[in-house]
Amino acid sequence: VLEGIRAAELRAGREKGSVRLVAVSKTYPAEAAREAVAAGAAILGENRVQEALAKMAEVGLPADSSVEWHLIGTLQKNKARQAVGAFALIHSVDSVELAREIDRQAKKKGITQRVLFEVNIASEESKHGFGPDEVVGAAVEAAKLSNIAIDGLMCVPPITDDPEDSRPYFIKLRALLAEMNVQGVTGRELSMGMTQDYPVAVEEGATFVRVGTAIFGARNYG
Repeated sequence: VLEGIRAAELRAGREKGSVRLVAVSKTYPAEAAREAVAAGAAILGENRVQEALAKMAEVGLPADSSVEWHLIGTLQKNKARQAVGAFALIHSVDSVELAREIDRQAKKKGITQRVLFEVNIASEESKHGFGPDEVVGAAVEAAKLSNIAIDGLMCVPPITDDPEDSRPYFIKLRALLAEMNVQGVTGRELSMGMTQDYPVAVEEGATFVRVGTAIFGARNYG
């Protein structure tokens, strides 16, 4: 997967290392996460706060480890207290209310929590996130909070067999980030692209790609 990212960077004329891999270890045991780290994973992505916290303890990385844990799944407001400070980056802020709660919990802990705003890029009823027409305004509003840093945007396009079907959505997310920057919110990160379409995401400006199946195998959600 890392080689695939580097090849896509080269095709797009991007600097080597400008795209970071989030190895999505959700539903897989701590042993698999340890193996991924040993193989070169520098970021582990989890969907659920409780599962992630238990896994962090079991994986037991040394205090000086540079490996980061990112929360990529939906975060409920009542779990914000546990998530804040435990994750280097929360990819899935989907409301200003959640941003305010993260800010409140971060203030209590004396830290600044890095987040991405999730965009429901295709306006699908089944998915969380800000609408494409509302995310910039929401980011401008939330940027006034003192203990939260809006690092950029995240999206999950409709699942398709053809990676090229995702390209217009990645282009749209990049344009939304540019608009957000014009409005004074200076985040630079684009979290987009998964196993089936991450090379296209890299070509269109992703700075994080979230890859699970290609690394850990298919998941059994039963």
